[in-house]
Amino acid sequence: MFKKLAAEALGISDIGVIVGPADYSKVDADDYLFSEDGEQIFFLIKSKKDEYCFTNLALIHVDGDSAVSSKRSIKRYDYASCCISGVSIETAGTLDMDIELKFTIAQTPFSIDVKKTFIEQLKDIYKALISIGKQQQRDALCRDNALRVLDATCSVHKLNIAPGEGTLVTQYGELLGALNTAMLETHTKRDFSDVFGKYIHN
Repeated sequence: MFKKLAAEALGISDIGVIVGPADYSKVDADDYLFSEDGEQIFFLIKSKKDEYCFTNLALIHVDGDSAVSSKRSIKRYDYASCCISGVSIETAGTLDMDIELKFTIAQTPFSIDVKKTFIEQLKDIYKALISIGKQQQRDALCRDNALRVLDATCSVHKLNIAPGEGTLVTQYGELLGALNTAMLETHTKRDFSDVFGKYIHN
């Protein structure tokens, strides 16, 4: 506790702040948006060495070596392929100057310290991340069900009852197209603009 207070007093801690929309164009993460595909920033936490940029399509983590180094590593976690879980907020104690946002994405754990004055904004991203995680779980269940239906369909197409020449190829193409649509489009949500728009009020 005293070490944390000393670090804050000396200005060497890495407690983040919430960056408002008016300043999104000034952060490093803005340079790595796929704006050509409609990607936009909805929430951004910036500390001395890191940026955590939540867009409608992904989490972009600008990972700095240290507060005094210009070296940066850009890591991207697309919601379509990176599941979010374990979302929690650890609120500040009486003497603490920060609160923690914790979550796991693509099996990578994050623990982000944020100044406790931003607690209300942090509650917004907490709700958004939980909602995204729930949708990802629903999508995964639907994809599993689609594969079960595929197995059931294949079981009725045994060799001894295969349709005539040409028909099987046509049915295969239709089945493959329907499966790809179900797996990659219908049951894989990529753009979470609606979720962020619902919960983020900064």
